[in-house]
Amino acid sequence: MQINEGTKVPQVTFRIRKDNDWASVTSDELFKGKTVVVFSLPGAFTPTCSSTHLPRYNELAPAFKANGVDSIVCVSVNDPFVMAEWAKDQESDNVFLLPDGNGEFTQKIGMLVDKSDLNFGKRSWRYSMLVKDGVVQKAFIEPEKPGDPFEVSDADTMLAHLNPKAKKPDQVAILTREGCSFCAKAKALLKEQGYDYVEIPLEHKTRSRAVGAITGRGTVPQVFINGQHVGGWEELEQRFKAAERKAA
Repeated sequence: MQINEGTKVPQVTFRIRKDNDWASVTSDELFKGKTVVVFSLPGAFTPTCSSTHLPRYNELAPAFKANGVDSIVCVSVNDPFVMAEWAKDQESDNVFLLPDGNGEFTQKIGMLVDKSDLNFGKRSWRYSMLVKDGVVQKAFIEPEKPGDPFEVSDADTMLAHLNPKAKKPDQVAILTREGCSFCAKAKALLKEQGYDYVEIPLEHKTRSRAVGAITGRGTVPQVFINGQHVGGWEELEQRFKAAERKAA
């Protein structure tokens, strides 16, 4: 299997679902005059595709944009209804999920494989590629091994190709409870500082045990940044004040 770098992407008209109705999008509409990162995977709702491949591209979308990428497209040999439902189920707001239902694009680019042994029929092999103005600049194709290898078509590999020093978005999570004023202040501060955080609201019955088991503390909020436990509201405020003093 090989994607020929330096050649144009296939001209295909894709049928998609848009606003609960049928619509069409062409290769030219997707690629002409744009810098696009494309990645393809075996199928919607499958384990690696749902847990890692798609979510990481969605997470790194701001970094791709900062490095000149206009859009990120995920191609799968699935019908438009399945891809539309998968988009609702996944972290995919920053990625356009493109159904190649007939496998036409995938076949023309040389990535259509037979997965009949898994009752999948014809599907796409995993790959990613950088496309500029409709021309393939770089392709990362998974090695031809048994199963479903996932070694080179990931988002981090593609971003490193674009810019080895690219700044990746910080991973931020905050444990909260409903009606907590300090939680509200912590979330406002994170937003003010430009952090895109994930909120984990805890129920009253399990809050103290969960917070204690995870952080060794007894109160919320509790903030984590890139795997580091920052602490509560006061520690978060102190962290940003110290960063401001250092920058000055």
